[in-house]
Amino acid sequence: MSNKIQYQYEPDNLIKSEPNKFKEADLKSEEFVINLGPQHPSTHGVLRLEVLTEGETIKDVVPHLGYLHRCFEKHAESLPYNQIIPYVDRMDYLAAMNSEHAYAMGVERMLGIEDKIPKRVEFIRVLVAELNRIASHFVAVGTYAMDIGAFTPFFWMIRDREHILRMLEWVCGARMLYNYIWVGGLFYDLPVGFEERCRELVAYLSPKIDELESLVINNKIFVERTANVGVLPLDLAINYGVTGPMLRGSGLKYDLRKVDSYSVYPELDFNIPVGEGKMGQVGDCWDRTDVRVREIRESLKIISQCLDQLMGDHKRTREFDPQALVPKKIRPAKQDLYVRAENPKGELGYFFRADGRSDIPFRCKARSCCFVNLSVISEISKGAMMADLIAIFGSIDIVLGEVDR
Repeated sequence: MSNKIQYQYEPDNLIKSEPNKFKEADLKSEEFVINLGPQHPSTHGVLRLEVLTEGETIKDVVPHLGYLHRCFEKHAESLPYNQIIPYVDRMDYLAAMNSEHAYAMGVERMLGIEDKIPKRVEFIRVLVAELNRIASHFVAVGTYAMDIGAFTPFFWMIRDREHILRMLEWVCGARMLYNYIWVGGLFYDLPVGFEERCRELVAYLSPKIDELESLVINNKIFVERTANVGVLPLDLAINYGVTGPMLRGSGLKYDLRKVDSYSVYPELDFNIPVGEGKMGQVGDCWDRTDVRVREIRESLKIISQCLDQLMGDHKRTREFDPQALVPKKIRPAKQDLYVRAENPKGELGYFFRADGRSDIPFRCKARSCCFVNLSVISEISKGAMMADLIAIFGSIDIVLGEVDR
């Protein structure tokens, strides 16, 4: 007779990842709990929304996280500063260049070499970051239109995004996870002929934004589905710490590229689009989408100015070495530092704690704009119809890799 303990499968005794907030015994008459996700096409990843409804009216929404945990902060506690960059890419994998830019600036500031970075390196960083910003917004607007029920804009956006991914692949060999912006410099200079091809891309994309506005933004059906839906008042956005297009969609002209004036952004001319309530109320789903589309135009202006500099005063030379300031071993002095930058989805920040003895950070915490922006969904969904929840959620534009980190 075997002495092995026999375990019986009992579903009622299984430990759940996170219990429901709303218990069946506490529900009132006409109330119902619906689970949206975690495997659902409109949740843009593995996210579970626990929705309390009364009939078709939403009474509360609770997001349940943790299905796509990247373990970034734990990895950062066991790796040298320069080896953390590939893990930075994997948080917001739709805007990896922007995330790398913020991280590299933080470590350079700790080392005291932030002001010594060559101007050509800085203009290349801004160029690739703005290309990645456009690619991220293309996914945001394209998938959002598909959530609402329009398939054509998604195919158009992915088609145009492909041109950008091929350009970034030409720069560093990767399509999404780049490891291109290094602490102190770049992995490599731009390929020969990149500037000319990038100018052609800007000329190609400019009229495509006009098509996008007529096909989506000013489309009668899209306006009716998004105007006056999911209104986020400015005071509520500020209290929740919302940033990026969501905050600007609520009417506040707040962009870290202007506020903090980092890198070479002070030398560039661009505007900050804000929500104006043209089709409904300021801060509704339509305003947030409109801000993203107008930001694409501003990014194209920034790219054109960077190309002027890279082909003019800061053109390539045989003597230029993008790795001239890249340190072989990074050991900053003992300090705490917080650095932030304007990612496509909002303020991405890194908090560093260096002990002064090791080339491995004692602590590296990421302040995720997606996580903070998602936290407001309960407030802006209350009282809406169940059919509008997808429209509200899609307008937030999150990436679950950065929400869970």
